Amino acid sequence: MGERLTVYTIGHGSRSREAFLNLLKKHAIQVLVDVRRWPTSKTEHFKLDYLKEWLPKAGIEYIWLGDHLGGYRKGGYRSYTESEAFKEGLKSLVELAKKSRVCIMCLEVSPSGCHRRFIAEKLLETGCDVVHIISEKKCIKVGDTSQSNLDYIKI
Repeated sequence: MGERLTVYTIGHGSRSREAFLNLLKKHAIQVLVDVRRWPTSKTEHFKLDYLKEWLPKAGIEYIWLGDHLGGYRKGGYRSYTESEAFKEGLKSLVELAKKSRVCIMCLEVSPSGCHRRFIAEKLLETGCDVVHIISEKKCIKVGDTSQSNLDYIKI
């Protein structure tokens, strides 16, 4: 049996472009999948047009899947995860993860306040591992209940 796929997640927050890129490079991310419903930001370098420009120059492919995986859904995101549109987006994400090291991105640094946590749950159900990148020194492996991992969750 093959090795389990791992999908990473990250929230851009107010990080500098350099700090954000360093985190992606540290985890050898090849494809950044933007799961923001509306790919814009108060921070210029996290707007769609800028991401499409500077990430490839840094050797990272940029893909927007906010149409299928973006938050702010009528009826709540958890119920949205049962929709065909979500399932289609999740399938696309898993297919990308089979070929490349993938990280999904939204705004919130902490996954507990972001719809990435629901995407992570569904990825686990498909047999993928999920790692939330929090900072230079902190990551959370979803489903890991070891004390060191739980300490990271208390952000």
